[in-house]
Amino acid sequence: MVLLIGNYSLDQQQSMQRFNAMMLHGLRECGVEAELVRPPAVLGRIRAFGATAAKWLGYIDKFILFQWRLWRKLAARPALVHICDHSNATYARSARKFPLVITCHDLLAVRGGLGEDTDCPASFTGRMLQRWILRGLRRADIIACDSRATAQDAERLLAREGDRPRISLVHVGLNFPYRHLPNDVVDARLRTIADLKYEERFVLHVGSNLRRKNREAVLRIFAKCADALDAQMVFTGDALNDSLRAQARDLHTTRCFTRRASKDSAGRLLRRRRAVAPSCAARPVRWRTSRAQEPCCTSQTMKKILRPICCDSPIPKSAGAGVPRRSRTRSDFPPRA
Repeated sequence: MVLLIGNYSLDQQQSMQRFNAMMLHGLRECGVEAELVRPPAVLGRIRAFGATAAKWLGYIDKFILFQWRLWRKLAARPALVHICDHSNATYARSARKFPLVITCHDLLAVRGGLGEDTDCPASFTGRMLQRWILRGLRRADIIACDSRATAQDAERLLAREGDRPRISLVHVGLNFPYRHLPNDVVDARLRTIADLKYEERFVLHVGSNLRRKNREAVLRIFAKCADALDAQMVFTGDALNDSLRAQARDLHTTRCFTRRASKDSAGRLLRRRRAVAPSCAARPVRWRTSRAQEPCCTSQTMKKILRPICCDSPIPKSAGAGVPRRSRTRSDFPPRA
């Protein structure tokens, strides 16, 4: 039996929850007995004392209450333990008597905790947590990295003891059967999205407000060519924060709105053929991207996409100014044999 250790539901990590479910479903589809266990959402549900208190109560759920459940599952002697998210490598010590695999999606937070500039600042306790995660990663037999950039970071940060842990590159698969749909089907689904003029073209950005997602540059570039482009700017993910809303007002960018991210809504938007730059997730321009299967669209890439459309209104170099350049991209890493 393969025991999968999943993520705490109250952390609302949508992509990780989907990855947990995908691993469980995939193993069972292959005829492998598998079970998914995750920290219980008990004390973290208490919000009466504010978000900070709820966060610390959530740590009790993760590191105290869950330990008892995890020990009971380990008592069943699984053939393999797979920690589905490297941020849960803190459980590696409990699974030290079993073959252990950890999937590492990126090491930006770990590197931030070590003082590197990754746009992931850490508090004193945050630095302690990231060092705890790093120690847990070193206990694994195999680290499965889902991008070459992350594998490079793992090679650098994880001191080896003999050949352990072994670092492998394993790209993440799709968790949904994406396919082209007829335009009338797509239109019918897009009509359910408020504020979207589905019959018009749009530029789509998928991501959050983290600076490495580059929403500031997306707004500047869109403002430079909005008139010639005659399209909407659609942000799927976190609602624009106050700073970004103020920037949109200053740039007189009124034709943009945010749609809360979901697998269905993002998929519907991506399937629409009127999308000018579909899945324009402006990935880190300085920090290396962590998901090899995701499109990588920097300021320069977005200019190339939009320039043919806005040929009467060329995008100046200053459109993407103010965002640091990426040190390396996926193309900088030679393919493995």
